[in-house]
Amino acid sequence: MNKKIKELAINEKDTGSSEVQIGLLTEKIENLSKHINKNKKDRHSSVGLLKAVNRRKKLLNYLKKNKIDSYKNVISKLNIRK
Repeated sequence: MNKKIKELAINEKDTGSSEVQIGLLTEKIENLSKHINKNKKDRHSSVGLLKAVNRRKKLLNYLKKNKIDSYKNVISKLNIRK
């Protein structure tokens, strides 16, 4: 796991919390974005990118509604929204 994701985890074996899932999705989105920039005709990966972005958006909305402190922590550490 990434350093940023380890900082978001509640304990060292945490892989299912919303914060960690958002971190993992962010890492996946960054990798897919780099891949799509190199391979512009790869439509299958672009669909996967859109699905990952939408899933991360839903998780962020959940955190914003239920755990506002955690939401602010996640967006500041991952630098995903301003």
